[in-house]
Amino acid sequence: MDVKMRRWMPEKRWQELHSLANRSQQVVTLAAVTGVITGLLVGGFDRLVVDVAFDHVVLLSPWLLAFVPGVGLLGAMLIRKLAGGISPSTADEYLHAFHDPKHEMGWRALAARSVAAVVTLGTGNPMGLEGPSLYAGATVGARLQQRFPRVFRDADRRVLLVAGAAAGVAAIFKAPATGAVFALEVPYRGDLARRMLLPALVASATGYLAFVAINGTDTLFHIEGSGGLAYRDLAGAAALGIVAGLLARGFAWMVRRAKRFGDSTHAVALTTVAGLMIAGAFALGRLLTGESLIIGAGYNVLAWAQEPSRSLWVLLAILGLRCVATSAAVAGGGVGGLFIPLVVGGALAGAVMASVVDKGQMNLFIVIGIAAFLGSGYRVPLAAVMFVAETTGRPMFIVPGLLAAVAGELIMGASSVTGYQVDPNVTPPA
Repeated sequence: MDVKMRRWMPEKRWQELHSLANRSQQVVTLAAVTGVITGLLVGGFDRLVVDVAFDHVVLLSPWLLAFVPGVGLLGAMLIRKLAGGISPSTADEYLHAFHDPKHEMGWRALAARSVAAVVTLGTGNPMGLEGPSLYAGATVGARLQQRFPRVFRDADRRVLLVAGAAAGVAAIFKAPATGAVFALEVPYRGDLARRMLLPALVASATGYLAFVAINGTDTLFHIEGSGGLAYRDLAGAAALGIVAGLLARGFAWMVRRAKRFGDSTHAVALTTVAGLMIAGAFALGRLLTGESLIIGAGYNVLAWAQEPSRSLWVLLAILGLRCVATSAAVAGGGVGGLFIPLVVGGALAGAVMASVVDKGQMNLFIVIGIAAFLGSGYRVPLAAVMFVAETTGRPMFIVPGLLAAVAGELIMGASSVTGYQVDPNVTPPA
């Protein structure tokens, strides 16, 4: 085939195509390398946060445990100050770099934010591990692309940035497709970053494989299936999407205001107040449930919410307290992600709706709530639906999840938990 093509194609054009094909292979190879490095970094980060820190912190006396997150916020603030006053942003740093070619992703900032994230999350602040994981992958990808500029002569400057972000999300959630879709979907409101799908998929797959080599392949959530879908369940899914969209819009408003507080010149006082707010929310949660549901990423909340006997008002109270505590952690300069707090909020919103509509379909509504709340809060409906399918292993949740995610997206309007997303109708910087 090559011989026939060369008979009629000019030699110069043939050399150009051959060079482009070679560079494309090199781009995919570097995307795979980015994924492996990211997966290993995220695997180590996960072990430090969970096994070394949080699993021991959570064994403390509840009334001592209430104040540990505040101590963690103060520690994270000190680390960021020593590193030159860097911001606590992680996912926002990825979005900033995606849209601004002058924004650097440096190794020193990565090291400082990673240590601050271990301190923040290891002491039980109600944030997720996915933000630092995404940021680590994006930094690895951006630096590798700068290291090999000739390989990317004909490629977008953000190829490995996106690939690394995808690998970070894929690794921490053990969900390769979710990682790729989220990294492509989150930079824009209602659109996708184009021309980067193949490197993102390759990096997601290799990042996932490297991570599970360290931490195993168990699914992230254990949610049982439901007894089949009825038309009223689909109607309930649409209604839940509307409710979740409204709740996510309120939570997004709280988070955006909290980020503004995080830039305050009175950092020590603000961080102390944030820690006390988390302690107060924790104490109320313990009084209501007898369990430590307010601190930590919130995976235990999903198991707790699946019990049909939970009171509607208690579910609403825990949802409100979790939102307040997460916003306080953000205002206090905590280094962590908002993906999992949105997931937990969606699970609680779904449990509330199931208590009203049909307790027999509690697990179904929890999963639908996750899709709607997450999709609305981060404006990523495709990634949200992919996430619930991959992490629960229940494809039957896809259709009602789509209905809820679309309804939530419509209710969300232009709001989001991040101010760095770009309207697809506005051309970002080249």
